[in-house]
Amino acid sequence: MMDDIRFLPCGDQALAVEFGNAIDPGINARVCGLARLLAETPVPGIRETVPTFRSLLICYDPGVLPYKKLIRTLKPLLARAGAASTGTRRVVELPVCYGGRYGEDLPDVAAHAGLSEDEVVRRHAGTEYLIYMLGFLPGFAYLGGLDPAIAVPRLSSPRTRIPAGSVGIGGEQTGVYPLDSPGGWRLIGTTPVKPYDPGREEPILYRAGDYIRFVPVEEREFLDIRAQVEAGEYRVTVREGGAV
Repeated sequence: MMDDIRFLPCGDQALAVEFGNAIDPGINARVCGLARLLAETPVPGIRETVPTFRSLLICYDPGVLPYKKLIRTLKPLLARAGAASTGTRRVVELPVCYGGRYGEDLPDVAAHAGLSEDEVVRRHAGTEYLIYMLGFLPGFAYLGGLDPAIAVPRLSSPRTRIPAGSVGIGGEQTGVYPLDSPGGWRLIGTTPVKPYDPGREEPILYRAGDYIRFVPVEEREFLDIRAQVEAGEYRVTVREGGAV
């Protein structure tokens, strides 16, 4: 499994370890496995690791850990990256109120798919989505596993402001906008939970390698959860169990 790994220098203080050239759960598992190994046994000189779909960016101090020494340090870990990626599946559940003023594009998604709105919701909420990576905005998770039947093109003209918590579909991907921002995805619902909150001890609710499951809730429950979130009383459900 070493022949497909490439070391790509990114300036003089970062290195990308590339595990393949496809968006694939197996490749991503090796990325997250190496990140986990480096977190469990910190290497002096490594400042930060950033998992992506198919590579791990390693930021390091060349004065402490020269490039060639970094490569020598990483090579024994690469053989263990696959095994380190296995373990307990961690699933973060996000309540979502679908449709209406909480998801104005749900009718368009249903029409494009040739399905009822209820069926779109059932399919969207019926999957545990793998978080391949975080990016674009703090806490924005790039998810894999969307049912192809509800994939829908992005808006031809992006909105200038999408409210934080909006759940959307763009092409073959789905996700949550953690902050107010421009965006072109079709909005089908809203979560009252804050995926990113700089005031929390752990600002981002999840990490690459975790899974997200969207749980449909009615408006009354949505408003109740939102009040609990604002009061700092809501605790997101995180399930751990089953093999990755």
